[in-house]
Amino acid sequence: MQSQQIDLPRYLSVLPLFGDLRTDELVRLAEGCQLRRMPRGDMVCRMGQPCEEFHVVVVGQVKLFAISPDGHEKVIELVGPGNSFGEALMFSGRAYVVNVQTLSDSLLLVVSKAAVLAEVARDPRFAMRLLTNLSRRMQSLINDVQSDALHSGMQRVIGYLLRESESQAPQVFTLSLPASKATIASRLSLTPEYFSRVLHELEAAGLIVIDKREVRILDAARLARYPAT
Repeated sequence: MQSQQIDLPRYLSVLPLFGDLRTDELVRLAEGCQLRRMPRGDMVCRMGQPCEEFHVVVVGQVKLFAISPDGHEKVIELVGPGNSFGEALMFSGRAYVVNVQTLSDSLLLVVSKAAVLAEVARDPRFAMRLLTNLSRRMQSLINDVQSDALHSGMQRVIGYLLRESESQAPQVFTLSLPASKATIASRLSLTPEYFSRVLHELEAAGLIVIDKREVRILDAARLARYPAT
């Protein structure tokens, strides 16, 4: 599918990063963008590849990961709809330091470096939005590093479940795990076996109910306090 046949300004307008741009700004930025449809399992980019663009996930999900010297995969980040990756590397002129692969059939918006730099030169507000987005991502990664260093595996799993359910108001609700248990375990620096063991312990404690990728939180407040209660 050719990007010229798609209403790119409309796609841009519903993404948080570009939502408050004027119509003329969206049209101008769209000239340096394209939409890329990728099936599950496709490589978006590989470590060492030049980074001359950044990506926004419109539909689907991708994982950023590295391979250790002994061949084990370490998931660095999971990126879902409305979120982006690659901005920092694009601005620094560095090559990709991670691999990126789709976890499901995905639609990615590819924004060229030239288009971004041109819009930054025209409107400082756009630069501020990019900086805000980068700062939020950096803080999230710092929080993850702190969690890995200071929290037990149990605390990491509970924290992950509660973060995934932040938009939910009730104490009882169901969330869908956005990736396989093995992928999420790697994201939390845990083995798949330990991750599954923690989930089953939480289920045995009457805090959650597991049905494949569906996790029903039975009492968010108790879950947050576990195992202190």
